[in-house]
Amino acid sequence: MWRMTRGERLPPPVHADLTDTVRDLWLARVAQHEFDWYAGVRLLKFPEDLRAYEHLLWLSNASVVIEIGARFGGSALWFRDRLRTLQSYGLIDRPLVVSIDIEPELAREGVLAADPTSDGIEVIGGDVTDPELPDRVATLVPDGARCLVIEDSAHIYDTTLAALKGFTRFVPPGGFFVVEDGCVDVDELRLKEDWPRGVLPALHDWLSTEQGAAFVVRDDLELYGLSCHPNGFLQRRYA
Repeated sequence: MWRMTRGERLPPPVHADLTDTVRDLWLARVAQHEFDWYAGVRLLKFPEDLRAYEHLLWLSNASVVIEIGARFGGSALWFRDRLRTLQSYGLIDRPLVVSIDIEPELAREGVLAADPTSDGIEVIGGDVTDPELPDRVATLVPDGARCLVIEDSAHIYDTTLAALKGFTRFVPPGGFFVVEDGCVDVDELRLKEDWPRGVLPALHDWLSTEQGAAFVVRDDLELYGLSCHPNGFLQRRYA
């Protein structure tokens, strides 16, 4: 008999009933993704969005991922492993994930549980609204590195705006900044009444600024029909 030797760390299955609406499927998938895993560590991202990230890493030739919001550490491991794949193809050197959280202990524990070396991952404590945080992160990023930046903090107006103002500086021409979980501001996509709000208003306000004018919204990168990040895939213009 086949036996799972590392424990059944799988999300509960979702069965698509063809008599249900797309919204029914969406809500089931959102509930499911809160119980997903990578390398034995919780990872709270849709597989469709992870696949889109693989495309962004390849297209932008990113060697560094800066993620604002670390939670359990599963995404730091996942991104580090994707960067290692690019390195194995000879496309990048010195892959690095800088993972930031206001309470980083859970992420550190998760990363170390899966990989005691934690090679290529820096988990740091910090508040995205701290104006000194981007300079701290800059000291960790190798000279000449191309960065992909992901905003996945508190999903409220102030933190989203602070991330955009402080961290888009790391994105090179043609590179990407992803504002995650704008779904919290779309009533049809909300799973729970106590979900926060403010991601999309902050994003749209920022896009109307001089700083935001350097980026274009790539809605076409919501490739797989289900994405937690409506309007959230941003690309820096080449000129």
